[in-house]
Amino acid sequence: MAQWTSAVGAAQLARLLSSQQDRPAGPGTRRPPAYRALADGIRLLVLEGRVPVAARLPAERELALALSVSRTTVAAAYEALRGEGFLESRRGAGSWTAVPAGNPVPARGLEPLPPEALGSMIDLGCAALPAPEPWLTRAVQGALEELPPYAHTHGDYPAGLPALRAMIADRYTQRGIPTMPEQIMVTTGAMGAIDAICHLFGGRGERIAVESPSYANILQLMREAGARLVPVAMAEGLTGWDLDRWRQVLREAAPRIAYVVADFHNPTGALADDDQRRRLVDGARSAGTVLVADETMSELWLDEDVEMPRPVCAFDPAGSTVITVGSASKAFWAGMRIGWVRAAPDVIRSLVAARAYADLGTPVLEQLAVNWLFGTGGWEEAVELRRVQARQNRDELVSAVRRELPGWEFEVPRGGLTLWVRTGGLSGSRLAEAGERVGVRVPSGPRFGVDGAFEGYVRLPFTVGGAVAEEAAVRLAAAARIVETGGTSGGEAPRTFVA
Repeated sequence: MAQWTSAVGAAQLARLLSSQQDRPAGPGTRRPPAYRALADGIRLLVLEGRVPVAARLPAERELALALSVSRTTVAAAYEALRGEGFLESRRGAGSWTAVPAGNPVPARGLEPLPPEALGSMIDLGCAALPAPEPWLTRAVQGALEELPPYAHTHGDYPAGLPALRAMIADRYTQRGIPTMPEQIMVTTGAMGAIDAICHLFGGRGERIAVESPSYANILQLMREAGARLVPVAMAEGLTGWDLDRWRQVLREAAPRIAYVVADFHNPTGALADDDQRRRLVDGARSAGTVLVADETMSELWLDEDVEMPRPVCAFDPAGSTVITVGSASKAFWAGMRIGWVRAAPDVIRSLVAARAYADLGTPVLEQLAVNWLFGTGGWEEAVELRRVQARQNRDELVSAVRRELPGWEFEVPRGGLTLWVRTGGLSGSRLAEAGERVGVRVPSGPRFGVDGAFEGYVRLPFTVGGAVAEEAAVRLAAAARIVETGGTSGGEAPRTFVA
């Protein structure tokens, strides 16, 4: 019986491997043998989750043709991977990827490190900050005071608590977009919202247009749902979207859904302007595409003179084309798993009806906590604390990276939580692997792209500051030296670091 659960084609694997090319070797730098380079490339793809565990690899002859190398090179690479525990084979069943005994199975998204691992590892993988106290405690205490009447019910509210739906609707109305509670569904975080939307509109095999790059966990969610992702390149710098490319994709690919982050885009930090938003909504409406606008970063402007554009849904107030997703996770705290959807009432009814086969509803206590924050002004004060913290972290991280890694390039975003960094020609995948060895966890660029794009990038979130940001930059510089020397520089083991 075969042990593989999926398959990777020769052409696909060749594309993924070709994206890993490092800068040309400098004087005195030894290149590994061809088979070793191939084995290392496949191992990196497995460790990053870009090739899943238990995926059947192409036959030696097929991969050799796709890579224009000898079959002997591929056979030697496969043998090396088998010896290291990253490949298993059986006569008649082929070869499939694996991980050595005792190793965790690689995640295909960006999962946070467990708290017990933070003593020796600086985690730059998760773009989330600690809770803005005392507002979390106050919100939970306020929720407990409001809980007794709800405790006498069954506790399942598939559309969300009526009080919270009304509060969210009022907040949109105050922003200039008249909204009824019937246009709101409360979800378990933004991920829960987008998962529900994808299942309603984007059945298996449907095309979904996505920004390139885009948020890694959403891309993986869509892949798992069986979507065919259509990448649309961002405009240069932090200037938002390339509308010529968007019009072409909407016209020619006719995607069922388009997913965008217009407000301090994750990972680039770009902010789309009013004209771009209007034109994209018009293009989606003409193509019959459902435009999903992710607003999770919309309140995280960090510079005082930022003028925020109108929300994307302001150009489609009835919600016939634009479905808006919001969340408390980025602006308040990732542990507060409350998100919401704003759409036309019939779309909300369909989403609610489908929820009976998913999670039934969102936890009542957390909904009451967010409702308390919205109703008391605590939300605004907590978000302002978040902006102050993120701004300071951003400035300190930028300063540290510029000092330790002067060859790395980036533009400083005026909001959001992430810095998108070009790594001076180094492989982001190899930097991520070397970072684990020296005690800094950083996601590589390809996690935010489709089919191996952005190998020359990493994403750095504004989640650390002060001495921790300084140490993170030092460790990133150590990881860069390891990559530059072909992995021959051992470096020191990561020391325990206490902020």
